[in-house]
Amino acid sequence: MLRGLLAAAALVLLGLGIVPLAAGHFHLGVLVPVGLGLVGGYLAWRWAAVQGWCAVAPWRRWLWRAAWLGLLLWVISVGWLWQMIAGLGQTPAAVPTVAAIVVLGSGTEDGKPRPALAMRLDTAAQLAALQPQAVLAVTGGVDFGQDESEGAIMARYLAQVHGVDPQTMVVEERSTSTVLNLEWTGPMLQARGVNLAQPIAIVSSDFHLWRALQIARSQGFSQPIGVAAPTPLLTRFNVWLREYFAVASSWALGEW
Repeated sequence: MLRGLLAAAALVLLGLGIVPLAAGHFHLGVLVPVGLGLVGGYLAWRWAAVQGWCAVAPWRRWLWRAAWLGLLLWVISVGWLWQMIAGLGQTPAAVPTVAAIVVLGSGTEDGKPRPALAMRLDTAAQLAALQPQAVLAVTGGVDFGQDESEGAIMARYLAQVHGVDPQTMVVEERSTSTVLNLEWTGPMLQARGVNLAQPIAIVSSDFHLWRALQIARSQGFSQPIGVAAPTPLLTRFNVWLREYFAVASSWALGEW
């Protein structure tokens, strides 16, 4: 029975990894399920041989159990983080009055926002329409393989799709991470008369908001308010898994 469950889990994990990989997504949130699926599939295929290997010596049985325990603890830690980030963030209609709206970057391709970034921009446009007094800021440098900054592409999208006046926007075009998004956008907002102690909306994908808000506070945003944009269904599992490693890296680097 355990062998059958392992084989089924391996197939699910391979599907969760291969589908977005075929769509051109390449990151840990894709590679990890593929790797786990391959290992699980191999173990299911060679189940009798693996059990025979474990039976030869006590240390091998302990190693086998320790590997499963380590996997269980990792799954629990992933579940804990997902519980922390699930449901975080407000809808545009529920956001209290803010002085500024900051849209965090998420990747561009061929001069256009990727689907996740487009969803962030659509969400920000809804909020900007509800709160026209707020300064709208977009932030992001030049992505790998692109010729134009993410900030410029975001501003053009908001202007063309939602009719936002480009002259009213703050456009930051150098940053390459969430930390730099917020670090370099802060002074630009201050130059437009925004006090970072005021409530400021941080618009990002739902899975990214928890980390983004931690970083925002460390960058001097005293009252950041998370506004959640949805995640494309095709990549939802994978980007949530990728965020696990991003949070661990961010914590290790002391970004918040």
